[in-house]
Amino acid sequence: MENARGCLEKTGSRICHGVAVADGKAESMAPQKKTVSADAGNPMQTIVNLWPYMWPSDRADLKMRVVWATVILLVAKIVLLLVPYFFKWSTDALNGKADVVGILPAFLTGAVMLVLAYNVARLLQAGLNQLRDALFASVGQHAVRQLAYRTFVHMHQLSLRFHLERRTGGLSRIIERGTKGIETIVRFTILNTVPTLIEFLLTAVIFWWGYGFSYLLVTAVTVCLYIWFTVKASDWRIAIRRSMNESDTDANTKAIDSLLNFETVKYFGNEEMEAKRFDQSMARYEKSATQVWTSLGWLNFGQALIFGAGTAIMMVMSALAVQRGEQSLGDFVFINAMLMQLSIPLNFIGFVYREIRQGLTDIEQMFDLLEVEAEVLDKPEARELAIDKGAIAFKDVYFSYDPARPILKGITFDVPAGKTVAVVGPSGAGKSTLSRLLYRFYDVQEGSITIDGQDVRELTQKSLRKAIGMVPQDTVLFNDTLAYNIRYGRPSANDADVQAAAEIAQIGDFIKHLPEGYNAMVGERGLKLSGGEKQRVAIARTILKSPPILILDEATSALDTRTEQEIQAALDVVSQNRTTLVIAHRLSTVIHADEIIVLKDGVIAERGTHGELIDRDGLYASMWSRQREATQAEERLKQVREEDDLGVVMRGPAAV
Repeated sequence: MENARGCLEKTGSRICHGVAVADGKAESMAPQKKTVSADAGNPMQTIVNLWPYMWPSDRADLKMRVVWATVILLVAKIVLLLVPYFFKWSTDALNGKADVVGILPAFLTGAVMLVLAYNVARLLQAGLNQLRDALFASVGQHAVRQLAYRTFVHMHQLSLRFHLERRTGGLSRIIERGTKGIETIVRFTILNTVPTLIEFLLTAVIFWWGYGFSYLLVTAVTVCLYIWFTVKASDWRIAIRRSMNESDTDANTKAIDSLLNFETVKYFGNEEMEAKRFDQSMARYEKSATQVWTSLGWLNFGQALIFGAGTAIMMVMSALAVQRGEQSLGDFVFINAMLMQLSIPLNFIGFVYREIRQGLTDIEQMFDLLEVEAEVLDKPEARELAIDKGAIAFKDVYFSYDPARPILKGITFDVPAGKTVAVVGPSGAGKSTLSRLLYRFYDVQEGSITIDGQDVRELTQKSLRKAIGMVPQDTVLFNDTLAYNIRYGRPSANDADVQAAAEIAQIGDFIKHLPEGYNAMVGERGLKLSGGEKQRVAIARTILKSPPILILDEATSALDTRTEQEIQAALDVVSQNRTTLVIAHRLSTVIHADEIIVLKDGVIAERGTHGELIDRDGLYASMWSRQREATQAEERLKQVREEDDLGVVMRGPAAV
């Protein structure tokens, strides 16, 4: 019954909204949750978070590149402001009214030299901009690399629950767009936003100083309206862009999921259904993408209208001043040149704002991934596992993936050092959960699991997993060579060690007869190999790892009876002098275990040796009897088929 604190009472603990509370400690049972700070969704906070990557504390060379890029940026802006002046002076010189004596050296006062100076200044400014971009390129790429690396590492730190629930296609697209968004934000924040603001301020000061407050007022109103419209329109477009991204992610997820399950699609002839699902996502993407381009057209037109109106007003003001003799023709072209020059950074204000906001949209899901907390974490004072004998003990272990469905209910048993203990039972009894808890893919909610008296929750995950070898029920291989997949158990192993492990796992002869031998590719998830071949590769890489503790989780489930016997003999050799936990469905593989634990509904129903359990005539004995009858029936059927085949051969084709 739920009490006032919202907790469900349970024997020895309380479960409070997915958190088991025992002995004053809380252990999360819910999926990893995203930590959302008060600044979530704040663009400035995201830029602040990116600053360490733009100004890396451990890279003095990159810092110097940022400094030099900033210096060159300022010099380029000064040169840029000289360009309209050279245009003005050359126009006045051609009109016979130049008055630059005392401002420029004598050799530059002629019309031709002023025209040349005007073009040299433009060329110099362009060159400085390119030099600035080149200097900053490595800074931006370093930021992309570091954040991508951090995301990749974080993905591997997240617990098993997250990876069981994630969708590979959508996840890969989020990371892909996020890394591109990082580069956009890093580059435009430093190289465009600040320079644009500096140029606008300098232009405003020049108009005020040279032509009066009215020109400054028109410029300020034009720029403010331009920025206001750009921000409002861009915010509108961001929602459309987010919808487009969601459709893109959904389409990519469906495509990859369908291709990963290629065989299943073929088995059921559902190619048309998969194509329709994909096309539905692409139709939503098409609609959103069309809206993105349409909205861009309206944005560009509105910007041109606002800036065009401001330019027209200022040019009319200048033309009237020229007619009154208050300004020269050079002043008229100078104002026009300054406005055209100002239009470039103004366009960049719109472009930069859109790109940064769109970059933030692209990167926000990537930062969401970085904010997902791992369900299983090493404690700050966690220590390395010190293996003495390798004895394992499960003490009153309670665990559930969901509070409403407990899996283990007070499991207690020991796996003595160097001995083999098997766990059997019906499907769903919690057998494989034991191996996941021992590996710390999850932490127990009550009780403890120890190795040589050391609670696994007090140990580093790396040292714990280094000491355990696993042959899983469902073997998934990397899309690489056989040698790579076997060597994965111990990357430093030489070719002789790899081949020796393959021989023990009864796969050496198979590999030798392949045209490419150990360099043969296994395909996506190992689909080029049969189930038995994949499992033998898994056994080989565990043999190569040579751990003091061994977990065999249905290690021969994908093998035929004859191969199972061969592999079982190899596993018996590997298990010698190692603490071994065997999780099995086929009871024939565990008859020699030192102890057999029979699980049912999350509790230990029976325990003992094979002979003791048979004599007890309980659950284990009934399971043994059913499996033995099934095996005998299979052997009889096989014998009948062999006899029929032999009869056909002896009678010859005519008898057929």
